[in-house]
Order: sequence, then structure tokens, then C-alpha cells
Amino acid sequence: MSKLLLVFFSIVTFFITLFLLLIYRKKNNPSTDSKIFLPLILTPKKEENNPDINTNNWYLHKSRLIKFGRSQYKGLTFFVSSEGRIYYLSEKGTKVFC
Repeated sequence: MSKLLLVFFSIVTFFITLFLLLIYRKKNNPSTDSKIFLPLILTPKKEENNPDINTNNWYLHKSRLIKFGRSQYKGLTFFVSSEGRIYYLSEKGTKVFC
């Protein structure tokens, strides 16, 4: 009878320890259920304030060039030089002025 009680208490202790570890792990490591996903469709305000987001809107592109000195338009990143001229970098790394 004492061997049976010893086995029973060992099993109960094991499951209690496992349960406590799972609770501790969940508190310290947020699960995948609580991940924050970014929206696929950006708001106009976010597009306006981030020059690294690609756009096809010419007016948005121009306003970002004025505000940040750079903007992505139709897959190319355009920059404003210190003289106020607009350029992009070619594949070779040379400046191509518009």
C-alpha cells in the first residue's frame, strides 16, 4: 500500500509541476494568439508619413519629397539633392537626375 501511495504522489507532483511550468511560460512568453498583425491596407496618414512605402499616387509622392527629401514611387526611391534637384540611383549607383 505504501508503494502505491508513493507512485500516486509522484504522479500528482509531476502533473502539478508541469501545470505550473506551463502557466509560468505563458505569462513570460506571449503565445501566437496575441501577436499583432499590421493591416494590409494602409491609411492615408501612414502612407503620407512614411516615405519608404511604395506609391503610385503622384501627388503623395511629391508631398513626401518635399517633406522628407525622399520618396518611393513606382518601385524607385527618389531623392532631393542639396541643390533641390530630384534624382534616383541607377543599378550601377550613379545619380540619374529627372
